[in-house]
Amino acid sequence: MKSQNYTTTFTVAQTPEEAFAAINDVRGWWSGNIEGTTDKLGDEWTYRYKDIHYSKQKITELVPGKKIVWLVLDSYLNFIEDKAEWNGTKITFDIAKKGDETEVRFSHLGLTPEVECYDACTSAWGGYVNSSLRNLISKGKGRPNRKEKAVGTKKSVKAKSTKKKSKRK
Repeated sequence: MKSQNYTTTFTVAQTPEEAFAAINDVRGWWSGNIEGTTDKLGDEWTYRYKDIHYSKQKITELVPGKKIVWLVLDSYLNFIEDKAEWNGTKITFDIAKKGDETEVRFSHLGLTPEVECYDACTSAWGGYVNSSLRNLISKGKGRPNRKEKAVGTKKSVKAKSTKKKSKRK
C-alpha cells in the first residue's frame, strides 16, 4: 500500500482567479519572515520562523487561476532528527471551479505519515491553509499568527488603532 501525501481541500464563493491571487500573496496568510517575491514563475523565496523553521521554495509551475507548485530547494526544521526532511518535496495548490464555488486543493507531496514531521507539519498546514488562506480568499484578510505579526511591526500597531477608531463610528 502506497502512503498518501498530505492533502486538504476547501471551497469558497470567490473566483479561481481571486483564489490564485490570494495564494500567491504568501505574506497575507503564512506567518514568519518571507523574503523574495512569491508570484512569478521561477521566483525563489525563503520562509523563516525564528530558529525553528527555514525553507527555500522555487515556483516551478504557475497556471493562472488553476495551479501553483513550489519545489522546496532547502529546509531546516529544528524539531526533528532529519532537519532537511522537506528538501525536494513539492507544495501544490490546485484550483478548480466547482459549480458556483471554487475548490482549492492543497497538497504537500512528500509529507507522508512515514516522515517524522508529519503530525506537526500537517497540523500547521491545516491551520494556515484551512483557516488563514481560506479567510484571505473569502474575506480579504488572512490569519497569520497575530502574535508573531504584531511583534515589532508598526503596521500592526497602526492597524489596531485604526480598528479602534472604526468601532467608534
